[in-house]
Amino acid sequence: MNRAWKGLLKSGIIFLTLSLFVYMFYHIDFLEFQRTPNPPFKNTRGSSDPGSNRNSCTFRPLSPEEIDEENTLLDSIAWPNTPSVPPPVSLNDTTNAARSNFVILPRPGGGSWLVGDQLEVMIKMFDFKGRPKNHGGDFLLVRLHNRTLEAGVAGQVVDHLNGTYSAVFLLPWEGKSQVEVTLVHPSEAIPFLQRFAGEKPNGVDFYSTFQSGSLNEITMCSVCLPPTQQPQCNYTDLNTGELWFCYKPQNLSCDARIKHFHVKQKLPKAKEDVLFENGVTMNIGIPASGPAHVTVFPKMKGQLATDSNKDIPGPAGYYYKGLWSSLSGSTVKRFNSASAISQCLKDKVVHMYGDSTVRQWLEFLSSELSDLKVYNLYNLKKPGPYVALDYAKNIFVTFRCHGLPLRMGYLPVTELHYIANELDAVTGGKNTVVVFGVWAHFNTFPIKYYIRRLMSIRKAVVRLLARAPDTRIIIRTANLKQSSTPYSVLFSDWPSLQRDKILRTMFKGMDVYFVDAWEMTVAHYLKHDIHPPRPIIKNMIDVVLSYICP
Repeated sequence: MNRAWKGLLKSGIIFLTLSLFVYMFYHIDFLEFQRTPNPPFKNTRGSSDPGSNRNSCTFRPLSPEEIDEENTLLDSIAWPNTPSVPPPVSLNDTTNAARSNFVILPRPGGGSWLVGDQLEVMIKMFDFKGRPKNHGGDFLLVRLHNRTLEAGVAGQVVDHLNGTYSAVFLLPWEGKSQVEVTLVHPSEAIPFLQRFAGEKPNGVDFYSTFQSGSLNEITMCSVCLPPTQQPQCNYTDLNTGELWFCYKPQNLSCDARIKHFHVKQKLPKAKEDVLFENGVTMNIGIPASGPAHVTVFPKMKGQLATDSNKDIPGPAGYYYKGLWSSLSGSTVKRFNSASAISQCLKDKVVHMYGDSTVRQWLEFLSSELSDLKVYNLYNLKKPGPYVALDYAKNIFVTFRCHGLPLRMGYLPVTELHYIANELDAVTGGKNTVVVFGVWAHFNTFPIKYYIRRLMSIRKAVVRLLARAPDTRIIIRTANLKQSSTPYSVLFSDWPSLQRDKILRTMFKGMDVYFVDAWEMTVAHYLKHDIHPPRPIIKNMIDVVLSYICP
């Protein structure tokens, strides 16, 4: 072949390549794609039920520094290894609260218990055959309380990994106090909870409605979708990198998506259901071997309180006569009148972001302040968004959901705003308060997805404090909810505990303030509920307002 033909052939190849590139550039729909076999980060988890719907979860890629932090965070919440329990699960080898027991240890050095002492309790676990357990991993909750005094404080549990546990309590008040130990989950249930947390939505499915004219279609959405050959719509947020996908409708484009909603699926009967029976294997009290109470005397001048467990962190606070007092160094003031609340909020802008447990705070304020007029912008009762205004006192309060994932009715996709993006739009300053809580809607997703969401929020908090360091940032932690079967596996308190630890660690040392909803629900005598009852909310609001108006 002569040089002229070679040159012509080369020019032709270049022309065809450029033509193909131009064609692809103008015809590819960047919102639609076929799932690639190797996304940035893929995690496929097996199911306890071979016939169940397996999902493939795709996560935002991390920088090397973020990977190191994620590994450290995962190590910090690592649960003690427990022997594998293949189905069918037998009760014989499972922790039995009724056969287990606890005993109050004597005061170090002898003598009477004094206010300020540390009380230690030893807990021994047995199975349904009465055999002592030889490994740890049970999920226990402990508190010290006096119902008459409406007093309560959460204890700290130490797992000795051999079937025994220590519980340590601060003694903040005088009088008679009762020790209460509750088995939330036996150790045998934790592997199933871990597995479910990586497979959801297996019981909560998310969908989107697509519409164009009279044509409507509905497809499934998530970051964890069963892998198929069906094309997907990619709704990755360009600013935060938060991922979300929907199967592409057959006859509509990806930009025809108008609504988001969820559906609770009825869980099939599973072989491990025996591990999630209220009052049998979960949420059941452990009896005392001997007295379950102590009598505490006031500390006399010159007397020293015991301090035998310096390495165990103390409680965040305690209740006495129904009022929460902080032990973290900040004073909780009482805002018992509308005038006291409105005086604190005068000339303030308060932005609230999160789920319905944060919305409860806005609802409380609106019920207490008759001049605070609340406007539901789109008449969507649960998700809002809400705006509240007291024109005379110049009080402005907003509430907005934290963005996907959300288990809240039918929501326009235009209202799916991520917290990080919202914070970037906040001017901030000494009269600005930002409140957020992010936990409950993430319990059915892998913990790595939650870590990434907090990373993006934290970056936005750093940016906000850099441009407006006087801004008050208040974070609401997770709280106990104690769901009953058949949704115990899906909405257990154990995933909440894991996410609560992650949240605290990631914002530790920053110029932010915590409302410890976890301990405030553990220590209170009222029944645990995902939406804490009004007396607890009142104490939370006192903490919030004390941060705003110290």
